[in-house]
Parts: sequence; structure tokens; C-alpha cells
Amino acid sequence: MTHYEDGLAVAFLLLIHFIGGGSLPIDPPQLVTAMVGDDVVLPCLLDPPADAVSMTMEWGRADMKPRFVLVWHDGKELLTGQNEAFKGRTSLSSSGLKRGDVSLKLSSVKVSDSGTYRCYLQKPNQEHLVQLLVGAASSPAISLAGLHLASSAVLLHCESRGWYPEPELLWLDAEGKLLSAGPPETLRGPDDLYSVSSSVTVEKRHRNSFTCRVQQRNINQTRETLITVPEDFFVAPAVCTPAVCTPCVAFSVVFAFLFVIIVVVLLVWRRRHKITDTKTQQSLMEEDRRREDLKKKEEEQKDLIQTIDTLTELNNELIEQRVKVGEQMKKLQKQDEENEEKVDLVENSIKEREG
Repeated sequence: MTHYEDGLAVAFLLLIHFIGGGSLPIDPPQLVTAMVGDDVVLPCLLDPPADAVSMTMEWGRADMKPRFVLVWHDGKELLTGQNEAFKGRTSLSSSGLKRGDVSLKLSSVKVSDSGTYRCYLQKPNQEHLVQLLVGAASSPAISLAGLHLASSAVLLHCESRGWYPEPELLWLDAEGKLLSAGPPETLRGPDDLYSVSSSVTVEKRHRNSFTCRVQQRNINQTRETLITVPEDFFVAPAVCTPAVCTPCVAFSVVFAFLFVIIVVVLLVWRRRHKITDTKTQQSLMEEDRRREDLKKKEEEQKDLIQTIDTLTELNNELIEQRVKVGEQMKKLQKQDEENEEKVDLVENSIKEREG
């Protein structure tokens, strides 16, 4: 059959459909889902079953121009008038036609293939609707976005690209409980595919495993990625760092307070010493009382010496603590550098694992 004859056959099919077909009772569309790149079969069966090889039939979509996805006439597929988007991707089963099965096989489906398809047979004047939903999904990627040294927390970031329809993103802990992460950010690209991303701040717990889950319920697709954060990344609040000097100021305040205590003790001692001297001069004639005063004076001096020795030891300990604080600052700086290296290693490992 020539292209001219094919065109006449298509015109004849349209003429019969619009003039003699009449209105048909239409059932709700049958939903069929498929993933991008898959082959899918859109079901359509004659009722009652009959040999459909020699029948005239049409698969089409009303939202396209031309609307023809596949036209079958006189035992063969007519290519004239077929929509260019379906060239070479449609077929019928020859064995199925003999049993009244006129289901359409669509190969390498795309997001643009989503829509409502109409299966129409000129005789025995039957019509069926099939709704095709083409989905796309991809596994999410998790990365370490930062460390909160002040709060001993870790910032995680999750992103997943190439979804259709629009998905939702969830954060879960090791027990499967939802984490509070706020609404995710969703973007739609020029290819109609969606990208979704979200960040969450987590603190150290019994099991430092966290899951980023991206799902689309309409196409029944779920993708998950698990990350286990090393305990070393949950850095305890620093005693003193170059950026936060409050603990160091506290040590200085304590040192100043002890210095004031020493001065006060010395003043009190001097005052007591003067009073003791006065009492001693007044009691020179009373030997027994003078001995008692001298004894008390010796005891007070002994107590004062002990107090001064104690304060001196405290002062020395404070000096040692200041030295230790300086060493700890150096260790913390070194630990910060090691943590940054660990973050880089984990990110590189995740990127290699994604690749």
C-alpha cells in the first residue's frame, strides 16, 4: 500500500469515527505507571474477544496534534499521520490481535508520554481509555555541610535530582523517627524533572546513623541513602578557643579574686598585729597574760602562714592551669584542622561512592 493509500485509509477512519461512530459510554481511565526508559503496555481488550487482525482501530491522545499514536487498518500499521514523538516506538502483538488483544506496547517511555490514551475500534464500535503516568527517580546524595563546635552538632545536606512527578524528602534517625528539618527546596528543570534538597542539624546520640529518604507515592517509588557520622565529628564545646575567650576571662577573674583575698588577709593580719602589740605593751607587767598573748600571737602567725602557703599553692595551681589552657588551645586548633581533613575525606568518599 502506498503512502497515498495510507492517507486515504486514515481519512476514511476519521470520517467513519466522526460521522457514523456516535457517542460511546466511556469508563474511567485505567491507570498505568512506568519509569523513564522502560517499555510499557497500555491494555485494551475486545469485549467479547474476537479476531482483530482485519479490524480498523486507533490509539491516540486528544491533547496532541496530530493525535494519532498508532493506526491499524487492513492488517497493518499505517504510518501516515502518526505523531512524530512516537515514530518507531509503538507496536501491537500479532498473536494478541487474533485473541482480541489490541494492547499498545510503547518503548523507551519519556516524561512527555504521560497522558490519557484512547483505544478506539471502528467495528464493533468500542472505546477504552488508559492513563499513563511516567515517573523518574534517582538516589539521594548526602554530604557533611559543616560542624557546630559551640553546640557539638553536625550539619547534613541531602540532594536528589531527576524526579517526576514532584517528590517529597524526609530525614530519619537510626530508629526510623522523623527529624525536624524544615521544608525542602524543590526546583523544576527545563526537562520537566524535579530536584529536591534539604539540610538538617543533628546532635550526638546512641546511634549516629541518619537516612535521607526521597519518595513519590503516585508512582510508588522510594530512594534512600544512609550516612553514619563518626563520633569524633561531634566535638564537645571547647574550654577555650581563639574565637571564644569567655573561659579564659573566667580564669582571669578567679585569679584577680584570689589576689584580692590575699590583700584582705594581709590587711587583717596587720591590724591584728597592731592590736596584739598594743596589748603586749600594756601587759608588760603581767607576765602570765603576756605569755598568753605571745602564745596567741604565735598561733595567729602560724595560721596566717598556713593561709598564705595555701593561697600560694592555689596561685601556683592557677598558673599551671593557665599553661594547660594554652596547651589545650593548641590541641583544639590542631583538632579543628584534623576535623576539616576528616570532612574532606568523608565528602570525597561519598563522591567516589556516588560515582
